[in-house]
Amino acid sequence: MVQKYQSPVRVYKYPFELIMAAYERRFPTCPLIPMFVGSDTVNEFKSEDGAIHVIERRCKLDVDAPRLLKKIAGVDYVYFVQKNSLNSRERTLHIEAYNETFSNRVIINEHCCYTGKEIIEYYLRQLEEEGITFVPRWTPPSITPCSDTSLSSCKKQAASMAVIIPDAALKEGLSGDALSSPSAPEPVVGTPDDKLDADYIKRYLGDLTPLQESCLIRLRQWLQETHKGKIPKDEHILRFLRARDFNIDKAREIMCQSLTWRKQHQVDYILETWTPPQVLQDYYAGGWHHHDKDGRPLYVLRLGQMDTKGLVRALGEEALLRYVLSINEEGLRRCEENTKVFGRPISSWTCLVDLEGLNMRHLWRPGVKALLRIIEVVEANYPETLGRLLILRAPRVFPVLWTLVSPFIDDNTRRKFLIYAGNDYQGPGGLLDYIDKEIIPDFLSGECMCEVPEGGLVPKSLYRTAEELENEDLKLWTETIYQSASVFKGAPHEILIQIVDASSVITWDFDVCKGDIVFNIYHSKRSPQPAKKDSLGAHSITSPGGNNVQLIDKVWQLGRDYSMVESPLICKEGESVQGSHVTRWPGFYILQWKFHSMPACAASSLPRVDDVLASLQVSSHKCKVMYYTEVIGSEDFRGSMTSLESSHSGFSQLSAATTSSSQSHSSSMISR
Repeated sequence: MVQKYQSPVRVYKYPFELIMAAYERRFPTCPLIPMFVGSDTVNEFKSEDGAIHVIERRCKLDVDAPRLLKKIAGVDYVYFVQKNSLNSRERTLHIEAYNETFSNRVIINEHCCYTGKEIIEYYLRQLEEEGITFVPRWTPPSITPCSDTSLSSCKKQAASMAVIIPDAALKEGLSGDALSSPSAPEPVVGTPDDKLDADYIKRYLGDLTPLQESCLIRLRQWLQETHKGKIPKDEHILRFLRARDFNIDKAREIMCQSLTWRKQHQVDYILETWTPPQVLQDYYAGGWHHHDKDGRPLYVLRLGQMDTKGLVRALGEEALLRYVLSINEEGLRRCEENTKVFGRPISSWTCLVDLEGLNMRHLWRPGVKALLRIIEVVEANYPETLGRLLILRAPRVFPVLWTLVSPFIDDNTRRKFLIYAGNDYQGPGGLLDYIDKEIIPDFLSGECMCEVPEGGLVPKSLYRTAEELENEDLKLWTETIYQSASVFKGAPHEILIQIVDASSVITWDFDVCKGDIVFNIYHSKRSPQPAKKDSLGAHSITSPGGNNVQLIDKVWQLGRDYSMVESPLICKEGESVQGSHVTRWPGFYILQWKFHSMPACAASSLPRVDDVLASLQVSSHKCKVMYYTEVIGSEDFRGSMTSLESSHSGFSQLSAATTSSSQSHSSSMISR
């Protein structure tokens, strides 16, 4: 098994030559790495012009392990060989390392351009203390012209060098061109996407360890490779990494689920396209109010003054959820603004919750249910955005509410809660420790007028009937251009597209929300006819997870009644696929999402049960997709077919096999 680890490429603001001078001070030992107890030079080569310096060292590590374990393993130290190839002409340092200990059991190969930012910065400070702040660049040595009498000897010397130096260089792993040609290709040291500038990190991301930098780069690269459209900013990617303690697989999973959710519900555009109902503007007792002492945006919520029951009865659960989402989106925007204002990374906000007035009315079951759902959605899609939660004037009924909601709050988030009963917030360790006196709201005995609505009871005349709320909730939550469908074992989901003009373009965009599916495109000259109730032909199933429609009659034969126009595309759970197909003929095109099952080993002899009924009963035989399709007429399509760029994006365990199986020559994957 081969495992790869991508370390970040650190961009320094110091000259290359000074960095190299600091780097050489790591040897033969380094006090900053206690386990690195020594190194011996086993091979060294320098070109005559001084441009190339290759040095190979045998390094010794004292691994922190129990003595008994070392005795069982038969080793006291771990040895590895490191070869550094410095090209002063090209200003590059290539490092190659491999293990010597346990090489018969495991092989470790390392290729890098640079590692260890703290160590290098330590030696840079050491050089500065010694007054060394500049190291001149390498320049070719001056060559004395040969006289006529010595011309022949010069030619012999040059010929000798032409033979000896490349051989020596090749022995050290360098080509002759790298030694002799100033225009030799520069070694690849990383693309801009795998570099993090030191000033950029300090300014926008904060203190990161090398491992954390590496996790950020790897996750960002994966998103760029699989999500060809807009990807989150580094600050937002870091939030998901921090929420999972920089476990990149777990962070990738929750982040991509969030990206699908944002896409389905158009959350990226909520601030521009959605206006809160007037009832919310008048009676939702919350709003933004300056910032705390750390520069975090401050959100004030007078929960005790808010009629949660009246708001739910007047608007429904979905409108409240959407309003909270808009608050969180505004919070992200304010964090970016404060980062620019204060000149340091601000990635979260502070929430001040005043509970004065909280009573049993706030424990109304539908209201608590709405609150729990809001907490669940926010926790899943806005991790690490809450920097601190200040709960003030908690009444006796608060422990009841806390018991209901606390199980749904992440442990890391709960640690950020500070709860004050009565007027405790006015004493030591209270509000003044976190918020400047000048901006404490007036309703908390402060000097600053707070423009947050005071809340109050929602008039019953604004209440809606249960039927109105149900219809409104359905409209708000499903207001999307995407449709959902269920795919069962033996019961694919199919949609029909009629094409009048050849060379039209069928485009699709779908997410595989559950299970693995096979995506197919078929063409037929005749339309599939809806079957009668007792027919074996087209039929549909309605399920809670989405519709299931089958159009291809079971008596149809592939190659006679319809034909496959694209190679099947296997899509794994969690993948997001965008693509297009340029139609060659008019007629009827069928897009099919089919259940993908692993090849059976010994189960082929088992009797078959009715596929549809079995799939409805066995959850493991059910898939779910969310899709959107569009047809671009040949007269409306702009650009050549080759301009459609391939992009197969996914967000789970995206396999190389799936990625390589994009589309055939008549279609190409595009990002919408």
